[in-house]
Amino acid sequence: MDEKILEIMRSVFGTQDVTTQSSQTNCDKWDSLRHLNLIVELEDAFELEFEPEEIAEMKSFDAVKACLEKKLS
Repeated sequence: MDEKILEIMRSVFGTQDVTTQSSQTNCDKWDSLRHLNLIVELEDAFELEFEPEEIAEMKSFDAVKACLEKKLS
C-alpha cells in the first residue's frame, strides 16, 4: 500500500521527492488544489469515498495511510 500511495502522491505533486515523511508542512507542492487532486486520485485508485472530515485530516503520508487502512478494513 505504501508504494501505491507514494506513487499517487508523486504523480499529483509532480515531484519524486515525496517520501513516507512528507506532509503539508514539508512539501512545497502540497497546496490546497493539489490536496483535492490527491483525494480524487486516491478515491479512484482505492475505489472508495472520503468524508469531508477525513479529507481535512489527511495532511501527511501517515495520515493518508491511516485513513485508507481504516476505510479498507
